[in-house]
Amino acid sequence: MRGSKKRRRSTLVVALALIAGLGATVPAHADDPAYPFRDPTLSVDQRVDDLLGRLTLDEKISLLHQYQPAIPRLGIQPFRTGTEALHGVAWLGETTVFPQAIGLASSWDPALMERVGSAVGDEARGFQQERPEGWGLNLWAPVVNLLRDPRWGRNEEGYSEDPALTGALSTAYGEGLTGGDPDHLKTAPTLKHYLANNNEYHRTTTSSDLRPRVAKEYDEAAFKPALQADAATGVMSSYNLVNGRPNTVNPDLDDVVRGWSSYDLLNVTDAFAPGNLPGDQQYFPSVVEGDAAAIKAGIDSFTDNNADSSVTTGAVKSAMDKGLLKEADVDEAAGHILSVRVRLGEFDPGGGTYGAIDKSVINSPAHQKLAREAATEGAVLLKNQAHTLPLKKSDKDVAVVGPLADTLYTDWYSGSLPYAVTPAEGIAAELGTDVTSSEGVDRVALRNTATGKYVTAGTDTDGEPLKEADASGTATQFDVFDWGGGVVTLRSAANGKYVGYNWSSFVNDQVQPGGWFAQQQFRLEEQGDGTYLLRYAGYETEESWWGNPVYLGPTGTDGALGLVAKEQAAHYTKDVVRSGVDAAVAAVKGKDSAVVVVGSNPSINGREAHDRTDMSLAPAQEALVRAVRKANPNTVVVVENSYPTTLGALQQDVPALLWTSHAGQETGNALADLLYGDANPSGRLTQTWYRSESDLPSILDYDIIKSDRTYQYFKGQALYPFGHGLSYTSFRYGDLRRTANGYEVKVTNTGSRAGDEVVQLYTHQRVSRDKQPLKQLKAFQRVSLKPGRTKTVHLKLSPKDLAHWDVTRSKWTVEKGTYDVLVGSSSADIRSRATWQVAGETIPARDLTRTTRAENFDDYDGTRLVDESKERGTAVAAASDRAWLKFTDTRLGSGATEFSARAAGAAGTVEIRLGSPTGTLVGTAAFGGTSSPYTYETVSADLSRATKGRTDVYLVLKGAGLRLSTFSVR
Repeated sequence: MRGSKKRRRSTLVVALALIAGLGATVPAHADDPAYPFRDPTLSVDQRVDDLLGRLTLDEKISLLHQYQPAIPRLGIQPFRTGTEALHGVAWLGETTVFPQAIGLASSWDPALMERVGSAVGDEARGFQQERPEGWGLNLWAPVVNLLRDPRWGRNEEGYSEDPALTGALSTAYGEGLTGGDPDHLKTAPTLKHYLANNNEYHRTTTSSDLRPRVAKEYDEAAFKPALQADAATGVMSSYNLVNGRPNTVNPDLDDVVRGWSSYDLLNVTDAFAPGNLPGDQQYFPSVVEGDAAAIKAGIDSFTDNNADSSVTTGAVKSAMDKGLLKEADVDEAAGHILSVRVRLGEFDPGGGTYGAIDKSVINSPAHQKLAREAATEGAVLLKNQAHTLPLKKSDKDVAVVGPLADTLYTDWYSGSLPYAVTPAEGIAAELGTDVTSSEGVDRVALRNTATGKYVTAGTDTDGEPLKEADASGTATQFDVFDWGGGVVTLRSAANGKYVGYNWSSFVNDQVQPGGWFAQQQFRLEEQGDGTYLLRYAGYETEESWWGNPVYLGPTGTDGALGLVAKEQAAHYTKDVVRSGVDAAVAAVKGKDSAVVVVGSNPSINGREAHDRTDMSLAPAQEALVRAVRKANPNTVVVVENSYPTTLGALQQDVPALLWTSHAGQETGNALADLLYGDANPSGRLTQTWYRSESDLPSILDYDIIKSDRTYQYFKGQALYPFGHGLSYTSFRYGDLRRTANGYEVKVTNTGSRAGDEVVQLYTHQRVSRDKQPLKQLKAFQRVSLKPGRTKTVHLKLSPKDLAHWDVTRSKWTVEKGTYDVLVGSSSADIRSRATWQVAGETIPARDLTRTTRAENFDDYDGTRLVDESKERGTAVAAASDRAWLKFTDTRLGSGATEFSARAAGAAGTVEIRLGSPTGTLVGTAAFGGTSSPYTYETVSADLSRATKGRTDVYLVLKGAGLRLSTFSVR
């Protein structure tokens, strides 16, 4: 039997139970509304068992695809998994658009997160009334992947680089989505994306190496809390591999994940991921074997081939014919799906507890108010030199400039904005007067140096294909937005629409950049003679299948622009019609204050399928800030983006910096509230802001312990540390005192304004057998204080919260010793501290006489973690010659005389050395290799002399591709 949860009973057992205990309720006809699975007085398991026992095998198989068909004979309607609800319901029409997930998380406010989740759940229910094609209440949110690398293209989708903070916030959001009663679900949230999915570069073929400590202490720790609290109903497996095995067939889905919840979970694949198994991952020979393995691993629902379920259902039937699956496996998966459907109230009268929620909740006044509150709480005051902020409301002559001053951008998982309050509009409403605005971007005309003709756009609202023509005026003019990395967008001055590629021509018909490939991206490449080539840079040009040229030039007799080879590309002069910097400087000169809004475009500066190559502001934006600051010393800067930004020297040059995510429909009102003091900034950073990309190792390096990643291990000087955020008031901390269940500290508002402080508690283990974090968040609490008021803040902390994963025994352990307990307003701003003597245990010396898994090393070099078999297990492979594994503090007793190991793959040798990788050689085991990396043989070696005492044992692997699963030294 798979997994740790109670499984569905056989059809015979179900039938007997129904006859014995439910005979009075069994109807004469299958479609009778009194049918037991429609009886809400029965338990969920009884109802699922009843329904499962009534379905034919084909009907049960039909449930395993994302698009589950109706079963008319039982009166069952269609059901579909996967409504996106990351920060509002997405892709279904106008809806309340809350701040991006990273912005919501920056509030450090679980209560707010739960309220937002509840609002999103209500709106999902409201849309449900408008979706006759099937129930769409399985929501694919939240994303709990840890933000260990800010270059991840999907950074805006996650919450934090810290698992404790991520766990607390995702639990709160999930409880809002579910309604708080797992037996009666408002919606069924699915956590994305299991596991260790934090790079888009080759995301379906790269493998994330997770040594056991990183897996247990870091990556798994982000997923466990919401499932343990029954605030989520399953996980989505991610595209990537972990330790050489695709996550679509990760046995954790059953062996680990189901053990975290007291309810049946519905686990789904990511879109098209099943096809990757026989496709670019080449892990199975066909979709039949792949789908069978996924079901065995713990997948219940296949997201593949869009609405066409025939491939999946056909594969499952073929797998059964080949003996790869049994009907019990199908019952298992179908039972998990039906459990969620029952709990959603689908089979209850009137749709159950939440069945009456209708579309009136969508973008309701209450939700609009909540969106403004969330956008306000999630903004972070990074810098406020000499109390530059808040601005004075009496100074009404204000300029709001910058490329994001008077627009709002949405991301891939945003809903459609029902309205948009831009920063300029919000500030104008705050002051009750008009404000001067300028985007600060150049307006240019592009003239072909060979023909003298200009690139010309259509003047109607729908635009026209670009062409070269003898023309003048706005039809030949384009606003150039610089997003960094050499990428720009071109907005036609003729109709205010962006130029995009439609696979055949370039048309000025886009409201804003967007779409899967963001086909509104260009590069203006300056040549040695001062002319420019116009290069197309839509994301599809980075795909392996793209074979077209990428430069623009006239391709027809009418001068229409198309794609040509570089040699045929047109050379253009870039005639500046209007300087963006000059326009912005003119706008701010003489004003009481200037607000510059800069940042990112969420469709361009990294997004799903595309990581960032740098984290700096676009050069043109940085130049704009400097010019405005020079023209008006009363300049403040708003950075509106979705990730930590290096900012260069800019953060030293400007007196005040306020960060916000792309915060949805109420962005402008929230910024105005903060800039003018109606609200006191209270957001805190959920990631380390680094000074340079050079502070980071490869984005593919997942070992945060060895590579000193995140605030837990980073030894450098951050630009802004994890947990950082300023306020318009000040707070004093008292002494930190131990209580029965944690610690308490008195916090006093010593300023003149009411404000919220986020009290953060960290621990540090002074001495350990293992490398420990420099600091580790264990508890936090957001408190509101009026001027002069004091509150005693209670922070829970127990000895078990100090546990780390002991690789010598594969268990959680709390070591005996001294722990520093630190409390403050950020990870770097510690205000009070205490020491705690913990009566834990001492990890004993390693006993390598027992069979030891090679993956349970203490240190390594030149190795990769790989799949021991396609079903389960992790082995270690040599990625280079003389790779090594270290096993610290090994007790060899009175004398070890033999080494043995299970090896597979390429031929090579295993040297056993003491003290270091080049230390005393005591034995060498030769391995002749096996034809398959999954075929293991035992190799052994006599040790040259009996090795005694306690020492560090090194295994040096010679021969790239040599795999080691287990070993012993006896």
